[in-house]
Amino acid sequence: MNNLDLQATGREMHALAAELYPLCRSITGNGVRSTLQRLAQDIPLAVREVPSGTQVFDWTVPEEWNIREGWIKDPHGRVVVSFANQNLHVVGYSTPVRGKMTLSELKLRLFSLPDQPDLIPYRTSYYKKTWGFCLPHRDLERLEDGEYEVCIDSRLTNGSLTYGECFISGATDEEVLVSCHTCHPSLANDNLAGIAVAVALARQLASCPQRLSYRFLFIPGTIGSIAWLALNEAGIHRIQHGLVLTCAGDAGPITYKKSRRGNAIIDRAMQHVLRTSGAEHRVVDFHPYGYDERQYCSPGINLPIGCLMRSPHGTFPEYHTSADNLDFIQPESLADTLVKALEAFEVLEHNARFVNLKPMCEPRLGKYGLYGGGGGQRTGGFDELALLWVLNLSDGGNDLLAIAERSGMRFHKILAAAVALEQAGLLHKENLTC
Repeated sequence: MNNLDLQATGREMHALAAELYPLCRSITGNGVRSTLQRLAQDIPLAVREVPSGTQVFDWTVPEEWNIREGWIKDPHGRVVVSFANQNLHVVGYSTPVRGKMTLSELKLRLFSLPDQPDLIPYRTSYYKKTWGFCLPHRDLERLEDGEYEVCIDSRLTNGSLTYGECFISGATDEEVLVSCHTCHPSLANDNLAGIAVAVALARQLASCPQRLSYRFLFIPGTIGSIAWLALNEAGIHRIQHGLVLTCAGDAGPITYKKSRRGNAIIDRAMQHVLRTSGAEHRVVDFHPYGYDERQYCSPGINLPIGCLMRSPHGTFPEYHTSADNLDFIQPESLADTLVKALEAFEVLEHNARFVNLKPMCEPRLGKYGLYGGGGGQRTGGFDELALLWVLNLSDGGNDLLAIAERSGMRFHKILAAAVALEQAGLLHKENLTC
């Protein structure tokens, strides 16, 4: 993170979201494939296909859905709703339809938001075969009586579910899982922001050697994580930490949702990073609703995976509407989310447990070059108080993160002190098991 230009990186993440915004993504289909093809230009990405009908725990991979066009023509032959103008206009996974009907019949298939009359809602019907259109409520109210022509040119076929996987190998096989969903169409915060931050994270982590290995998943929500877990059950024991990234680009303060365990190292690391950042933030307990953290944290799997976001889903008026557009996400917010994740991963990379080799009172630190000659002035790139905290709490029972938490000092200061003390022969590092 030392050489990371946050302003430039924020702009790059926003530009990536802008490229992907027009694509019609869903839980399956060519929109997802096109999205992954674009991501593969920036990171090494393996694209996986899971055939329709595959049993994954209690679920079945559905038929693949693709759409070419969708529109409504009024009694005068004018197009009043068009998928070509905004892909939110067609209910996701709509079955094909072509025909004429009265306005009263059509209204049974129309969805709007009376409380937000200028916005188009986002609606889907993944597991029930039906069709429909979404439109602003003001436009719905302007529709005149008469005969309407409707067309949805879509296909449901035995295809596959597509997801992308980027693996960055570290010095150990201990893995950090980073997951984001790729199943929403033109929604910038609730979809693309998480994707953009995940790509930037992968690029940054791949730029230098890491102790941990990192696995990035770009998957359709719910069915994607369920499929991945079912097909990779034998290897999930290697996942020791993880984050779900979502709603990562709005102007709200960072929110962290803890894992089901509640006290996993990733929970402690994220809380420490946020608490010492000096910025407004929120930490909420795990609850079994939200994004794919509820699959990773299901009782039979119980991985230590939290959810990093800004404004939580459903708490901002733009959520699941056409107002969740590129103007709603900000480069500086994307960059801030990225930094918080990187800082938490830095804690994961360097957290360790030490034992004080001279625990009988404080060692005379000046003998080891850790105090200067002028009244205890420090001479290294570490904090004098941090030295004392590390010495006092390095009894084999506290890791560096625990020392940072108790002292209220930032982790990097505690780490620098521990490195100096170890080099001076005053500490011994022990293996840290998760």
